Amino acid sequence: MPLALQVQQGFTKNQCVTGLRAAVGILEKWAASSEQACHVLRISRSTYTRARQRDPDWAVALDADQMQRISFVLNIHATLRLIFDNPQNVYGFVSMANDNEFFNGRTPLEIMAQGDMISLYETFRRIDALRGAQW
Repeated sequence: MPLALQVQQGFTKNQCVTGLRAAVGILEKWAASSEQACHVLRISRSTYTRARQRDPDWAVALDADQMQRISFVLNIHATLRLIFDNPQNVYGFVSMANDNEFFNGRTPLEIMAQGDMISLYETFRRIDALRGAQW
């Protein structure tokens, strides 16, 4: 299992903020709406807004499920960077309709934004398989 997927208990608030801001930044580059980002990460609209503001004094505590979701976003991004050389594909892939069996014409972002962990995991697994990874 990729290192970032091994979610530990007891993250500090600073670790939570750092991970959340990284994930929100990636979701923004993927052109996710605020509603989609909130569903993917299972966070409130106010937490999403605060994460985008970059206030150095802001702190947040996230649960293991939320940190696991952040981990999936970071790992999907890392995998896309391994697969593609150009930023248009790295950041645009998740917004492109995909006709493969699992996606059935939907975008990976649409699948992830359903908000359940299985959809996020399965999206990661299928994108990771594009680089020849085996689970």
